[in-house]
Amino acid sequence: MAQVTLNVEGMSCNHCVKAVEGALEKVGATGKVSLETKQVNVEYDESKLNVEDLKAAIEDQGYDVV
Repeated sequence: MAQVTLNVEGMSCNHCVKAVEGALEKVGATGKVSLETKQVNVEYDESKLNVEDLKAAIEDQGYDVV
């Protein structure tokens, strides 16, 4: 399993946390959001996903990965 930390703009509440973590779960990754740092720590299987897949899943929810 690989791990990456992504900076996500636009998150401000628990709904945002659930949206981002849920989007990652749908593509087969596990995410842990920190509203304080505006980051999500993601664990994923490199043989099935790449960072661009993770970014797309988050951006589809209306957040910006920077």
